[in-house]
Amino acid sequence: MFRRWRNCLAREFIWIALYSRRVDDHASPYREAMTLAIAEAELATISGDLPIGALVLDESGVVIAKAGNRREATQDPTAHAEVLALRAAAQVRGDWQLDGCTLIVTLEPCPMCAGAAVLARVERIVFGAWNEEYGACGSHWDLPRDRRLNHRPEVISGVLAEECGNLVRDFMANIRTQGGK
Repeated sequence: MFRRWRNCLAREFIWIALYSRRVDDHASPYREAMTLAIAEAELATISGDLPIGALVLDESGVVIAKAGNRREATQDPTAHAEVLALRAAAQVRGDWQLDGCTLIVTLEPCPMCAGAAVLARVERIVFGAWNEEYGACGSHWDLPRDRRLNHRPEVISGVLAEECGNLVRDFMANIRTQGGK
């Protein structure tokens, strides 16, 4: 179940580093939504997946889709929480263009997920913890702000960053103690 993490255990996971680039958590209108994303992330661990949760809000702030990582559960390399949530939101709306929508995710999206969000035309991407190893919304790469792309969503970081970062840190510590099966 945890065999995929074996190769990662030798590295230190600095990729969840929390920088001073945070929003004021108490003033953030996305705290409640991030709490729901955290719940989705916690469900992902049941199948041995990395605890990342995502949801999509419509223009009025209503949750129209939510998902957790499902790569291990489905053996699908594209089954990241963000991609699954974007797919579900497109089905709900009956349109692949998610204009006016907000993607909420517990960990900074990777290049695939950031690219999917840009191509889906979301209005903003909101994430909790920074992903120093694979992050593509400002830490390692910055796809949403790439001027070569035809759509550039707003990026908001640091919403419940400590809680979101602890999910992954605790998960990886647990994998290490189990021997990284």
